[in-house]
Amino acid sequence: MHRRVRAALTTAAAAVTLAGCSLAGGGSGETASEPTSPSGATGEPGGTVLLATHESFHLPKKLVKAFEAETGYTLEVRAAGDAGTLATKLSLTADNPIADAAFGIDNTFASRPLGEGAFADVTPATQPPAEYALPDGGDQLVPVDSASVCVNVDTAWFDAEGLEPPQTLEDLADAQYRDLFVTPGASTSSPGMAFFLATVAAFGDDWESYWTDLLGNGAKVVDGWEDAYYGDFTAGSDTGTRPIVVSYDSSPAFTVSGGKSTTAALLDTCFRQVEYAGVLAGADNPDGAAALVDWLLSDEVQSALPEAMYVFPVMPGATIPDDWATYAEQPGDPFTVDPAEIAANREQWLTEWTDVISR
Repeated sequence: MHRRVRAALTTAAAAVTLAGCSLAGGGSGETASEPTSPSGATGEPGGTVLLATHESFHLPKKLVKAFEAETGYTLEVRAAGDAGTLATKLSLTADNPIADAAFGIDNTFASRPLGEGAFADVTPATQPPAEYALPDGGDQLVPVDSASVCVNVDTAWFDAEGLEPPQTLEDLADAQYRDLFVTPGASTSSPGMAFFLATVAAFGDDWESYWTDLLGNGAKVVDGWEDAYYGDFTAGSDTGTRPIVVSYDSSPAFTVSGGKSTTAALLDTCFRQVEYAGVLAGADNPDGAAALVDWLLSDEVQSALPEAMYVFPVMPGATIPDDWATYAEQPGDPFTVDPAEIAANREQWLTEWTDVISR
């Protein structure tokens, strides 16, 4: 089961590995609908549209071919590390964009490239629900998908040990869960940063005291999500020793065995992430970039997102896999931090957080 789950989850990360290579991937894809006019398009379609994105971007090859056939554009993907690395690169190249469009900037990193003027205005042909829009920059970054970073537990491990799993952030610092929790770091991982922001939202200025207690209870901090999930988490590795991990609300849908999931997301610990797409200011092919944004909001792409990238679509009417309705429950009231507050405090918070975990 562990090998099957790991293979499914790592397909997305392996799909795009070299900057400038065309998308390739599996999946049966869907038959795309008739083409629509790209938002803001002014000329005849054609040429290459360059997409800067994170390393986990992946969509079925059939969908990519349909986009190219319908619009006349050739899609070229340039992967740039994780969401944080992507945001940094876009910010540093705002005056000389590395692509025509970008996808994968989330609400924890959006303020920096927006502040540097990296994006141009864009009006998609179909508007996503307002609940996903950024309070600042909503005319430049268009929501495409959402997922919540949540603490996950290995329910099979807890059942075998006869121990009730934790439910809240406060529980993680309880002595009965000593040495059982692992999280990716806030400075090295997007989900790690999201978990850190959940603690800021929950504890305010007392977040440092909470982290001191958490670490004092044996919490382990590793570089990345894969290190945590496949290295230390008992449900992700046969050699893992920690049954509590920071992952996603969708993760339990990929640990189903015998008609039930062997893991669960703790819905009172979640921080919602929304991923956005936009047209880069000064793009060589702004029309192609606008067409690409529209394509990412199409029914075909939105319905492919859960199985291709393990995230929830934002557009109403998109198809969700049956297993997700049962095993990928979304939090009703996830933690949030205003993007402007994140922008104003990120560097100081990370400096202080690094000091806490280094003590």
